[in-house]
Parts: sequence; structure tokens; C-alpha cells
Amino acid sequence: MIKIYHNNRCGKSRSALQLLDTSGKEYEIIKYLEDIPTQSELKGIIKLLGISPIELVRKNEAIWKSEFKGKTLTDEELIKTMIAHPKLIERPIVINGNQAVIGRPTERILKII
Repeated sequence: MIKIYHNNRCGKSRSALQLLDTSGKEYEIIKYLEDIPTQSELKGIIKLLGISPIELVRKNEAIWKSEFKGKTLTDEELIKTMIAHPKLIERPIVINGNQAVIGRPTERILKII
């Protein structure tokens, strides 16, 4: 089943939900700000996306700018930081089987559904 890591306050995330609705495919919504991924889950998502942890960080978030910008963090430290501050996780993330994309732009989701 398709999974979407979703933040309802995000326009791109809402657009991704609309795209999934119109696709007619079943999907599961994971509100990652409430149901925060574990370290293991986040590592798995990063692996599926084929990116490094820093590429999943929202660097324009206030918490990043005030607490972490300019610091050199290891991959493990970045993952722990995203778990401690889930607002820092880029969104939306859509996973279908062993494929995943960050839905920015939303059309990227079409490649895996």
C-alpha cells in the first residue's frame, strides 16, 4: 500500500493527497509530526529515497537556522535531529513498495504510483 508522510499545514502535502485521491489507489496517511518516525524508519526512508540525510532536512525552518545552520553534523546526528524536530523533515514523502519520492514538485509522485 502507498504511504504518504503528510503535514496538513503544507500546501504541497495537501496537493499530494489530492493527487493520490484522484489516482483511485489506496493509501495510508502518516502524520509524521504526531507519529514521528523512529530512527530505523527514518533511515529506511532515506535509503528508499536514495539521498543523504542532509537532503531530507528543511533548511529554511526557523529551528534549523537558529540551532543547526553552519554546524557540521554526522548522518546519525542529522537523523536524531530530525526525530527530535520532525518539522525539519522534508514533505511530502510518498512511498510505494520499494520506491519513494519527495513530492516536490507534486508530479514526481506520478513516477511511483
